Amino acid sequence: MGVHVIKMPDIGEGIAEVELVAWRVQPGETVAEDQILADVMTDKATVEIPSPVVGKVLALGGAVGQVMAVGSELIRIEVEGEGNASATSAAAAPPPAPASVPPPVAKAMAPAPPAVSVAPAAAQPKPAPGRAAPATAAPSTRQPGDKPIASPAVRRRAWELGIELQYVHGSGAAGRIMHEDLDAYVARGAAGQQQPVAGGARYALRHDEEAIPVIGLRRKIAQKMQEAKRRIPHFTYVEEIDVTELEALRKRLNERWGAERTRLTVLPLLIRAVVLAVREFPQINARFDDDTGVVTRHGAVHIGIATQTEAGLMVPVLRHAEGHDLWASAAEIARLAEAARTGKATREELTGSTITITSLGALGGVVSTPVINHPEVAIVGVNRMVERPMMRASVVVPRLMMNLSSSFDHRVVDGLHAAEFIQVLRGLLECPATLFVE
Repeated sequence: MGVHVIKMPDIGEGIAEVELVAWRVQPGETVAEDQILADVMTDKATVEIPSPVVGKVLALGGAVGQVMAVGSELIRIEVEGEGNASATSAAAAPPPAPASVPPPVAKAMAPAPPAVSVAPAAAQPKPAPGRAAPATAAPSTRQPGDKPIASPAVRRRAWELGIELQYVHGSGAAGRIMHEDLDAYVARGAAGQQQPVAGGARYALRHDEEAIPVIGLRRKIAQKMQEAKRRIPHFTYVEEIDVTELEALRKRLNERWGAERTRLTVLPLLIRAVVLAVREFPQINARFDDDTGVVTRHGAVHIGIATQTEAGLMVPVLRHAEGHDLWASAAEIARLAEAARTGKATREELTGSTITITSLGALGGVVSTPVINHPEVAIVGVNRMVERPMMRASVVVPRLMMNLSSSFDHRVVDGLHAAEFIQVLRGLLECPATLFVE
């Protein structure tokens, strides 16, 4: 038998290190050829690392959340034959790494016998007829400051019952509180003592905490947002837009072409407006390398589409938006969003945008202050549509209104030019026929 060492592969030009976000195998497990061993992340793109051999996992080279250098040892596998590791290096194999980064847990103490003096049964007072027996809480074996150990299911049930876990004796390993312990506590009548106010569990005091490691995509998002806010002096400009005609056009197009083509949202129409507006304001469609002090203005319009996924916010890129009609844009947006939400978006699909559009749809609120996608210099934020009474030709009429909340890098884009850019967008969206006339 031999040992085969798999090292962190070079998964992209210029990438020196990646973050280990998930293990798919554990020590002692037998793996097949091409079986996925681990997931790693770089630039928000997740890459699966397959096994090139058949064998048994001996040791994992890192913990989830750890940033590993390209070429460092990822995993050791026992294989038939000699393997690729020398006997010396095999003997010096690192101990198995934990499969995940556990949140900090309060120290656990083995439960000591309850310090209760037990009197003979005959000596115990009996409750008077018709009166409930007095509740006696089980004494806690925890020291002040120690936190009770319990599973999420037990904690939830305790919360629903209005029980303070601090006062519940744990019969499990290391004092862990089990469901049976809750049952015993309720049977003793102690639950009633934890409900001093009307409403029961709704007003029960809570002292539980949950520590969640910031790893994987959440770490990338945190780093990206921190970098953007640290480097870029944001300037946000909000304008109200009458989108009554735009929405009417969208509905007509969907009625006519929706069954044959992709159904349109407002987003492809807004993208078309951005493509036309940046022709007049090329400084908006740009990227600023503030390390070298160089602003690069792009002729191509690569629009980042902020997309919410279960793992967090991702920004897939609609490349060359200037070459797409409405339906081509809608189809590509749908494809990119699906790739992002299923974790299949490639690194190329998540990088290279020159301007970003962000929208929370119906949850868009009235005003927002979107964070620029560094190193871009502008982001256009879409707020929700609301029908409101408006004055038109001295008559109050219902109109569909929507705000654009957009942020700009004030080092590169002057406030006047930012306002003029948004006013051009406003003109195009309020008279949507101009989107198709050049």
